[in-house]
Amino acid sequence: MTVVHPISRAWVTTGGTGAQNYDEFADDAEITSIIADNPHSSLAIEMPHLAPDSLGQSFPQSLPDAVARLALMRAEGLYTPADDVVVLYRITAPGEPAAYGLWSMVDTDQISTSADEPGLVIRNEDVFLEKVRERVALAEAVATLLSPVLLLQTARGDELHVALAAATEQAGPPAATDTDQTGRTHAIWVVGPGPLQTELTGLAGGGELVVADGNHRSLAAQTAGLPRFLAVVTTPASVAIQPYNRLVSELPLPLGDLLARLRAAGATVTEVPRPAQIPSKGTVELYAEGRSFTVGLPVNPSLPDVDNLDHALVERVLLRDVLGLDPGDKRINYVGGDYPAEWLRGEVDAERSELAVLVAPVTVDDFVRVNLERQKLPRKSTWFTPKARGGLVLAQLD
Repeated sequence: MTVVHPISRAWVTTGGTGAQNYDEFADDAEITSIIADNPHSSLAIEMPHLAPDSLGQSFPQSLPDAVARLALMRAEGLYTPADDVVVLYRITAPGEPAAYGLWSMVDTDQISTSADEPGLVIRNEDVFLEKVRERVALAEAVATLLSPVLLLQTARGDELHVALAAATEQAGPPAATDTDQTGRTHAIWVVGPGPLQTELTGLAGGGELVVADGNHRSLAAQTAGLPRFLAVVTTPASVAIQPYNRLVSELPLPLGDLLARLRAAGATVTEVPRPAQIPSKGTVELYAEGRSFTVGLPVNPSLPDVDNLDHALVERVLLRDVLGLDPGDKRINYVGGDYPAEWLRGEVDAERSELAVLVAPVTVDDFVRVNLERQKLPRKSTWFTPKARGGLVLAQLD
């Protein structure tokens, strides 16, 4: 038995619907702009309240618009139905090795968030419950899952990588392709029932699966009582981890007081005569008022190792203890690796934010170790690339 299954009723794009996942943006205005330029983007369904013709409505108020948009896209032939299929997935870009994945459905009851909770799907980060509630409401409204959870196959990842590479090589022209904002090309091929489908689902479900992206979507599936959720199962050779930084729009205290409180908390604070940049593991960098600082945050040896990782120290020491901010505070913006250090500094220089916090990416070794120990990383700690494209393959809920 495998925990990975075909999609009972898939809707496969015929082109033009692909989009970044709804949680990949640093600014909601970017989503509105993308939808304005491409009304067929799946973002118009995923984030209906940010579509130009729905602005001013709340997320719940805009759900009927999401239902209507999806129905129209299907009626206009932007999606074509396919039953009992998995979908081969390849992401390519010049100078990068090809990344592979398998669009499929995964058993929700296999999700495990602690050592005493059985299951082959490991969810490794805390989440924001408000976002989970929005995903549940959207799934119930449109009766469709539009974005996948990205799962990393840990036990048979090498075998799966070889099999997916061979299958795409032999599959002929793709059913559809899509180019993302970074220039990567996303290609998909539909695989119906048969030996290849059986082989691929067996490999994809052949060991522990770690949630690399989509923690909120996986919890939404549990909260909604869905027996299975939409996933792309990928391989370790297909992904990398990039920095996941923070912007604080409004500081609750002057910069001088912030630096003094950090030192009083045991941090080392050094101003540097250069622009703040992504630091090495073990330090963070701050940028405010045109000044840059390297900061060594104090660890607590009595806590588990995961609580002394850089992102955990930022959340506990800098945000909570020094600034008095809860991780869900609206003044904190979580900014993924698609936005470089110069963009973060630019937000501060433009006075759209008052503080940029630059954090070294979590290492793959730390990520694997934390998951094997069934511990949780802080919210928004791992920015895996390349990202699975939303809106390419949908799963209808029966």
